[in-house]
Amino acid sequence: MPNAAFYAAAKLASDPNNPNQLCPQLLMIPSSESLVEFRNLTFGYGERAVLNDISLTLPRGKVTALMGASGGGKTTLMRLMGGQYRAQKGELLLHGKSGTQDITKMDQAALYQARRGMGMLFQFGALFTDLSVFDNVAFPLREHTDLPEALIRDIVLMKLHAVGLRGARDLMPAEVSGGMSRRIAMARAMALDPELLMYDEPFSGLDPISLGTVAQLIRQLNDTLGLTSVVVSHELEQTFAMADYVVLLANGQIAAQGTPDEVRHSTDPRVVQYVLAQADGPVRFHYPGPDAEQDFGAMAGGRA
Repeated sequence: MPNAAFYAAAKLASDPNNPNQLCPQLLMIPSSESLVEFRNLTFGYGERAVLNDISLTLPRGKVTALMGASGGGKTTLMRLMGGQYRAQKGELLLHGKSGTQDITKMDQAALYQARRGMGMLFQFGALFTDLSVFDNVAFPLREHTDLPEALIRDIVLMKLHAVGLRGARDLMPAEVSGGMSRRIAMARAMALDPELLMYDEPFSGLDPISLGTVAQLIRQLNDTLGLTSVVVSHELEQTFAMADYVVLLANGQIAAQGTPDEVRHSTDPRVVQYVLAQADGPVRFHYPGPDAEQDFGAMAGGRA
């Protein structure tokens, strides 16, 4: 990982009052306080709406947590950001280094270019099982750049060092633990130095030590590298302690958003149900479908 001097030099280079600018291209980064904006966005599968008229801003340089019951649309939001899904209505604005673009209207070439500025940690890591740890992290560099192997080696080792696994470079995915696998996936997600880093359930299946390590890494990497991080999570305490901003989704809408403390103390029944882990409440238990009487006929009325 580049050291503090590197970041200090980069900051100095981007100062317009500095007569010896080293990297004038850094001035292209927009001054907007948000990196991603959802404007009245609606998405669904067929006639079933998953997200209904969502308006949301993801602050630049912060860790935003997307929370809510399973099936509430959290992972769908990330897939929309990556352009895997296209919304039926509304705008999804990316305020990136190339200016403001609407992801919902990008052609394939523009979308692939935008994805170069995004990193993704998939649930359970999703490492390539037939590639070594080193080659997993090197994969995006070999796929998307023409860098020489010597430079790729240095970058891969820096990324692995950042997550504490430089010494595991020659291992295969089957030889590492679940927590290590998640950290290797983090190194791979950072390989291209993305501006936006998305984490889909990074804490699933981890023991308390590994969970705390991954949470600490997300926080440290976000702040050290100047990233904007989006974390889908169900783990309340660790996520609330780590995140700057929390968005809680329920039944396809935003039930609450704000600082972790603001969301934790919300009086919205949907938030109370989630935070207190109540089985009964406004968040639906039954998947929408026909009335029981339509399916069961006389049995629904209690008759044999």
